[in-house]
Amino acid sequence: MVFQVKIYNTYTRKKEDFKPISKNKVKMYVCGPTVYDYIHIGNARPVIFFDVVNRYFKYLGYDVNYVSNITDVDDKIINKAQAEGVSETEVSEKYLAQYVADCKALNVKPVDAMPKVTDNMDEIISFVDALIQGGCAYTVDGDVYFRVKKAADYGKLSGKKIEDLIAGARVEANNKKEDPLDFTLWKKTEVGITWESPWGAGRPGWHTECVVMIDEVFGGKIDIHGGGPDLPFPHHENEIAQSICANNHTLANYWMHVGRLAFDGEKMSKSLGNVVSVKDLLEEYDANVFKLFTLSTHYRQPITFSYDVLEQAQKEWEKVKEAYKGLFVYVDLNDGFANKWVVNQDLKKIMDEFCGHLDDDFNTANGITCLYELVKEMNKLVRSKARLEHCFYALYLFGEMLGMLGFDLQRDPLTTEDKNLFKQWEQARADKNFDLADELRGCLQERELI
Repeated sequence: MVFQVKIYNTYTRKKEDFKPISKNKVKMYVCGPTVYDYIHIGNARPVIFFDVVNRYFKYLGYDVNYVSNITDVDDKIINKAQAEGVSETEVSEKYLAQYVADCKALNVKPVDAMPKVTDNMDEIISFVDALIQGGCAYTVDGDVYFRVKKAADYGKLSGKKIEDLIAGARVEANNKKEDPLDFTLWKKTEVGITWESPWGAGRPGWHTECVVMIDEVFGGKIDIHGGGPDLPFPHHENEIAQSICANNHTLANYWMHVGRLAFDGEKMSKSLGNVVSVKDLLEEYDANVFKLFTLSTHYRQPITFSYDVLEQAQKEWEKVKEAYKGLFVYVDLNDGFANKWVVNQDLKKIMDEFCGHLDDDFNTANGITCLYELVKEMNKLVRSKARLEHCFYALYLFGEMLGMLGFDLQRDPLTTEDKNLFKQWEQARADKNFDLADELRGCLQERELI
């Protein structure tokens, strides 16, 4: 099967064949969290999806350099620190640690680099100064603003028209700006943590940080830049504007954005009181269940979270687990793992269709449909006592699919005691000793073997 990944590029608004800048390499950057609180399940959707992108490219043999930043200086962090009477560093380190723990609990592979804004402050200041020297930025009373009109095609990524943006900006006009669209690169302030700069004490604007860190990590244009639903405008639009002016390129060849996750039809918001943290959710539900829920909808489409929908996902996941358990035990009981698997063309066709869907803009929703098809075939193999080589092959394909989607489902091989229990159970049934058979069946169920 020939693999050709197609990506829907937000910048061009069409699907395009993926052509890496460097052969067999993928340079991917995804905007990470601002660490001032626990991440909620809406924040987790891009994390889960781009983990699949990372996994699938690696499955295809690409050398992936996947980077996701940490915003550890921000007004929200400062406000939280002041409210709790601690330093900004204490706040950011606390929630960064929880973010890493949440990613691990979701079985998300660690990224290759996780640069922090505070570790790149000298580079950010130098970048802002270079924009000023190039005439693309200007200072007013210690603040630094970017001249939006210096950037070609501003609004192309988000699909916004300049005239509409100007009309909206005038509502909250800043008299310091030359143009209402100009945005902050450096903010003069005495509140919270600050850094010294040629323009006075302050801290950077949010939109500058990622541009600088991408350049520091990758040293130039990257293949893929991704993020959540709120980022095309203004954040990514402003990143592109700065990159065009500073480096004469659009920062990335492909821009990918994940759709919104709403709670019962409303945007998840602390002010509305409808935020569900990943930490709290995973205390009640298997991470695989939540991942099945998120990946069962195409990443660009919005989804609505509810506990009823999650309960349905849990039922579907139980079917997946049961099919895996049944086939695994059948193969292990019959020493099927001692032999090599043999390709079954019907099963291979399901796998080819699965990969075809991931090739098509990482369509995990259709991919999961293929996973369910494989689950049905696995159940048939057990019922028909099929050839062990084909059963082993089905388990191999099942593991490959789960691995690409980031599900965590493994079993330990049967012990000698497990196998003896099965033999005793079969003998009790053959002898029509139903009381003993029921007792042994209970033991097998307790061990989650049947």
